Amino acid sequence: MTAKFERHYPPVPMSKQDLDDLRLAYKRAIDAWVDAIRAEEALATPDHSMTAMEQWDKAHFTEHDAHEKAAKARDAYKDALRDENYGI
Repeated sequence: MTAKFERHYPPVPMSKQDLDDLRLAYKRAIDAWVDAIRAEEALATPDHSMTAMEQWDKAHFTEHDAHEKAAKARDAYKDALRDENYGI
């Protein structure tokens, strides 16, 4: 048996401004992620102390969080583009 899915409401097109806002949010999230990567990289120094390692680990967690935010912003923008271009 094949299920048929129908929208029970007309699709509401997203405004160009809304798409621009999502794109800008994505670009900002990517910039923040790149900054976090560079901050983590800068802490990979010849200082082999425990304190240096802890700072490096903290920077890694910050980078990881920034990556998750960038991925969510990308998904939101892609979903909006799919809806706008394909109605899905």
